[in-house]
Amino acid sequence: MLFGKLLLPLQPSIVRIEDIVMDIAIYTLTSELHDEASVAAVTKEFLGSLGFEFDFKGSDFADYGTHPLDLIYVRTGGTEGIFSLLISHLSPLHHRPIYLLTSGKSNSLAASMEILSYLNQQGIKGEIIHGTAEYIRRRIGLLAKVSKARESLRGCRLGVIGKPSDWLISSQADYAVLHEVLGLQMVDIAMKELLDAHKVSGSIYDALKTIIANHHLQGFTLRCFDLLSALNDTGCMALARLNAEGIVAGCEGDVPALVTMMIVHSFTGLSGFQANPASINVETGEMLFAHCTIPLNMVERYELDTHFESGIGTAVRGFMALGDVTIAKVAGDLSRCFIAEGTLVRNESKPDLCRTQQVIRLADPTQTGYFLTHPIGNHHIVVPGHWGAALRQFMETIR
Repeated sequence: MLFGKLLLPLQPSIVRIEDIVMDIAIYTLTSELHDEASVAAVTKEFLGSLGFEFDFKGSDFADYGTHPLDLIYVRTGGTEGIFSLLISHLSPLHHRPIYLLTSGKSNSLAASMEILSYLNQQGIKGEIIHGTAEYIRRRIGLLAKVSKARESLRGCRLGVIGKPSDWLISSQADYAVLHEVLGLQMVDIAMKELLDAHKVSGSIYDALKTIIANHHLQGFTLRCFDLLSALNDTGCMALARLNAEGIVAGCEGDVPALVTMMIVHSFTGLSGFQANPASINVETGEMLFAHCTIPLNMVERYELDTHFESGIGTAVRGFMALGDVTIAKVAGDLSRCFIAEGTLVRNESKPDLCRTQQVIRLADPTQTGYFLTHPIGNHHIVVPGHWGAALRQFMETIR
């Protein structure tokens, strides 16, 4: 049955990266050979030039590691030995790098380089943050957002309802790695539990809400094609609604796609559009992505249609605002990722494809080669805006 067009204007919901509140702690390393009054004056001028409200801890490292972002401000040279005595207490939690902030005054840069070299020898990731005030401000801002995104993921419970679809032969996930690195807790849920909840509620949306409540989920992926035979219906509209409500909801039991959606959501407040490429023009960089559902808070309007493959149930044809987009996918063991920026140039409504269709032109056409030579499965996540730098930094931080 083909539904008549239902056009509903919706207000896209996008959280700007500039709007995320930051919680940054500053700890200091200072040699006793330097005059404290002079060092304090430099500290006040330097930190004041960065334009952030820091939680200044000074030399007390007791609660190091408890903020989304902790910075060690190396104020002077001669602090390498002090740091070596602290390192057993500073071992980065949850695979966090150690960030060394320096103004370059009083041999602080030289000391920071010695400390970073020492960290590298210990197998601990780190970085010296040094340069102009504008560069440092941008760098700290990005690191703070990445750190806050990581914190938002830790402890999240993600359901896998009915196991991955049979055709996702490469889309496996390492639950142990996801828990160790990102703090995600994966919960396998039998399809029977959803079907039993459906008998009580009478709707897929309400049954999923029951599952979410019972398992305390922040997100899930659903083996949705099983619903075609079991209920003669689809989960497309339910997923579109739940994503708009802040529950990250993925299709086909694809766990790597769900993890990518969770990462995207931690930055943008949007789940992203889980879709697969339908065609690629390697010369122009234009790609057509399609799927039968999209979060309702990502589109300006939508239509209802039948599910493409089966011709039954309800699918969503969403029309997203044209403009900048980012495409992302992470592997199920977090070993690699794909991130590209581009432009949504048009939405299409071809009858022979999944209902939501987006033509995206990649900013770098050569990145189309990834899809044809070493893709991470077929599903990829599309989200409005420029998020490439933030997502790349996120992946660099966790690997």
